Amino acid sequence: MSVQVYGINHVALEVGDIDEAVAFYRDVFGLEKMDEGEGDAFFKVGAHQFLAMFEVDKPRKDHHRHFGLMVRDENQLAEVREKLTKKYKIKLIPPFRCDFRDPWGNRIQVVDLHDESLVWLLPYREVQKAGVRLGPPVGE
Repeated sequence: MSVQVYGINHVALEVGDIDEAVAFYRDVFGLEKMDEGEGDAFFKVGAHQFLAMFEVDKPRKDHHRHFGLMVRDENQLAEVREKLTKKYKIKLIPPFRCDFRDPWGNRIQVVDLHDESLVWLLPYREVQKAGVRLGPPVGE
């Protein structure tokens, strides 16, 4: 038997304050909350994935562990960068276009549909809606 992985079901984060985390992720990414309980919350991310958050006494920061969120285009990426840096005073992590740590130390990378990761999304309708077309490299 061969295992077939269809995607990621969810990513779980540790946060210091669940109410502040819900407000932050709703504000920055406009995420739709699916459910919540005492000390946890769950957001819809894409068609079949979700982001889980759990309140802990001491969230632990890691230097390399991260997850990536994909937004539609460069304009939305710029909107996220602007909100992070101006409203929340969060410093972006170079050399990437939009890597940052949320207020609890979770590292997130934000890319858009035109990014190099696009090839992995070809089956998704959102790529076609964005008008992205793949062809031979320029000059060929």
